[in-house]
Amino acid sequence: MQKWVRWLILGIAAIIVLSVIYVIFTFVFLDFFVNLWWFDSQSLKGYYLLRLFYRYLIFAAVTLVFFSIFFFNFWIASRYLGLSPDSCVLPETAENERKTRRLMKLIQSGSMKVYTPISMLLAFPVSIPFYERWEQGLLFFLGSSAGFRDVDLGLDASFFLFGYPIYQFIQSQLMLVFILLFAFILLLYFVENRLLCRVEETIPMGARVHLTIIALIVVLLQTWGFLLGIIELQYIENHEPLFYGPGFIESRIDIPLILLTAFTFLGTALFSVMVFFKRKFIKTTVVFGAFFLIFLGLYNTESMHETVDKYIVKPNEVTREKPFIESSIASTLKGYNLHKVKTDYLPIGQSHDLGEDPTAQKGFSNIPVWDRELLEDVYRQLQSFRTYYAFPNVDEDRYTVAGVYQQVNIGAREINLDDLPDAAQNWINRHLQYTHGYGVVMTPAAQGGEEPMTWFVRDIPMQSVFGVTVREPRIYYGESRPGYAVAPNGIGEIDHPRGGEDVIVNYAGRGGVPISSLLRKLLFSVYFKDRNLFFSTKTTSKSRILFRRNIVEAAELITPYFTLDKDPYIVATPDGLFWIMDAYTTSPYFPNSHAYRASDPNAAFYGTEFNYIRNSVKIVIDAYNGTVQYYLADPGDPIVNAYRRIYPGLLKPMEEMPELLRRHLRYPKDLFSVQMAIYAKYHQQNPEQFYQDEDTWDFAKGSTGPVKPYYLTTSFKEKDAKSFMLVSPMSPTGRDNLRALVTVGCDPHNYGEMVVYSFPRGQQVNGPSQIEALINQNSVIAQQISLWDQAGSQVKFGRMVLLPVKDVILYIQPVYMFSARGPKIPELQRIIVSQGELVAMERTIEESIAALRQMLAIRTERIQRRLPMIETGKPETPKPIEVEPGPTHSEENSGDPTQ
Repeated sequence: MQKWVRWLILGIAAIIVLSVIYVIFTFVFLDFFVNLWWFDSQSLKGYYLLRLFYRYLIFAAVTLVFFSIFFFNFWIASRYLGLSPDSCVLPETAENERKTRRLMKLIQSGSMKVYTPISMLLAFPVSIPFYERWEQGLLFFLGSSAGFRDVDLGLDASFFLFGYPIYQFIQSQLMLVFILLFAFILLLYFVENRLLCRVEETIPMGARVHLTIIALIVVLLQTWGFLLGIIELQYIENHEPLFYGPGFIESRIDIPLILLTAFTFLGTALFSVMVFFKRKFIKTTVVFGAFFLIFLGLYNTESMHETVDKYIVKPNEVTREKPFIESSIASTLKGYNLHKVKTDYLPIGQSHDLGEDPTAQKGFSNIPVWDRELLEDVYRQLQSFRTYYAFPNVDEDRYTVAGVYQQVNIGAREINLDDLPDAAQNWINRHLQYTHGYGVVMTPAAQGGEEPMTWFVRDIPMQSVFGVTVREPRIYYGESRPGYAVAPNGIGEIDHPRGGEDVIVNYAGRGGVPISSLLRKLLFSVYFKDRNLFFSTKTTSKSRILFRRNIVEAAELITPYFTLDKDPYIVATPDGLFWIMDAYTTSPYFPNSHAYRASDPNAAFYGTEFNYIRNSVKIVIDAYNGTVQYYLADPGDPIVNAYRRIYPGLLKPMEEMPELLRRHLRYPKDLFSVQMAIYAKYHQQNPEQFYQDEDTWDFAKGSTGPVKPYYLTTSFKEKDAKSFMLVSPMSPTGRDNLRALVTVGCDPHNYGEMVVYSFPRGQQVNGPSQIEALINQNSVIAQQISLWDQAGSQVKFGRMVLLPVKDVILYIQPVYMFSARGPKIPELQRIIVSQGELVAMERTIEESIAALRQMLAIRTERIQRRLPMIETGKPETPKPIEVEPGPTHSEENSGDPTQ
């Protein structure tokens, strides 16, 4: 062979080997090393390795168990194979006889050579499902008592949350294993007895005992499956929409039938064994088998259930189903953490004089009159300054500003690389220079119409005349998805504009992974499929690669077993900017609890199904360093306690959260929406009332759809201190009037305390849609809006806020206007306030209240003037009405005060 040909072959071989190594490393090891480095940057390297260890440990343990089951049984079978070779009809020639005897000896004694690979081949595929559900197995082994029991069966709730799912899974997998095992063992005996011996000799006694034991294990597993069917009845939906879970038929008919089916099935199997070995108890076996078929048929026959339902249940349904309705109510309230809800009443009158109530006047300073969707446009157009900045979201919170506790709107100014000009869309700009956002914008929740926006925090650099300060305003981690960044680097990062120039900074945080070595640059360039990262000369010895900068993506990667809230919010503290995110533990296995399924793609938890939920974890993410911290918010949740034992050190006590952040914890809106969707029906805790379904609620409706929960800073009772809370107006199903206001506290002293303020059922309290109808019927308001429309401006009504003030419900609705020319910046133009049947529209809430007072005074005077005429039948001499002069729009909007 010529020398060049040899070198060519060696070169081709080397390329092939290197390609194979590259493919293996890329698809097997690269993700491992990148994840390891990233988790190490989060100080969670041990946690990451522990998760890998758990997964492969459980897979290896389960594979070993199944391998042992297969191998042990094959080994037992080999002891009985070929025991009587002399009885076999062997081939006539000596050579064929030697081959036959050698094959029989191999079958009998070839355990290690034959049965080891066969056992492994059988064990491996049946173990893969355990690899995929390894965390469920850990919850089973490390979960503890929940501390409360199921109402129907008396079992601890942990059995349903941790035990039942894994029992159901193990039962199905073991059934598969032993059925396969029985088939293979039977095949071995058949091959040995029929094909090798070629005689009709019976299977040896030991072999028959072996097969019988395997068959009995299959019978026991099937019996176990029958008994698990009793647990499955806890999740039945046959009685929907009346109630969830088992009823009279399931408890009085189905459970006894399941028990009888399991008993007769087991009896049939045992007596069949006696028949197989002793030829006795044939009649008993037939009787047990007949009863088994009868009970199994009755359980699976719809006509029997329909007959019982028609002639026994329906004629006395309330009485028959009462205990099961009670159980369903109690379990559902427990599953959604609604069993501690407090109830109260709000007496409603329409004569309270708000102008003389100083408490009410203070409450007006916190009414949120800006819809967050419109406020995003305001922030974007007035505070972005550059195309590469954006406000992905506007959050609602409360701060003490200038010594006053008040509700605010706050938005983070994040980097938005997609809006860079086309000429600036290059690798250096996207990954080296435009690396971070800058600061926040904060405005008070309460504003007035036709007046400049009040800014608590604004501009770049951040400015505040109210004393709000933030030491580190740069945002490297947030809700946007900017891709990876290399910082610090050789050319510097654009921080913020100053005059005609850009201020250049260098990242000095702890986030990201160091890429000081050439090998790491190579690996990350392969990982991101970006050669520029490897060939760039702008990295330094201090450079770090910052990736997974979307906070939701980071939290999902660390704890995929938690369900994350879709609305993380930014918190500004003197120490820096931090994101707070709520995390939930959920389960579809809480006994007898109504299942929640979101049908609206925009609804909370869309695509998931559960009947148990807890907001057990609060996640804090540093916007500068990207560090993710987990805090235990609900120590009473059995699921989160199991995870705390599985991953020690991950969940920190809530007391370790910095006090500056704890002040800003809020009850999650998504969770409250789910709870109200369930409580709307299950607040009826009297079984008779629940059965009649006479007081089922729904979210109050407005012109644009349901009025979802909103944050409000107020107090519903005079004796209560003003606090930050979530409020949800509820209406009777199919009606527009208001039935209740449900609140849940967000401040430390009342966090999670849910109170239902009901209105007297015989009293009409207007709902949002009814008030909107009054607004639309008001001729003065309609005339003003028509004038704006004629001027070419677009008018939009905002979210209606309901505010109880003593014995009055105020309905407050902002009116926005978009200019006909120039930028389409929303402007708060007017605020409509309604008190009962009176409606006023002015520039501020205070002016609208003054207008309402004027209307109320006119109406009261008119009523008093009519009373003598009604008593005597003669008209009284009219007296001049002295009315305190109000604003111009008040006089215009007064209209007919009797409306």
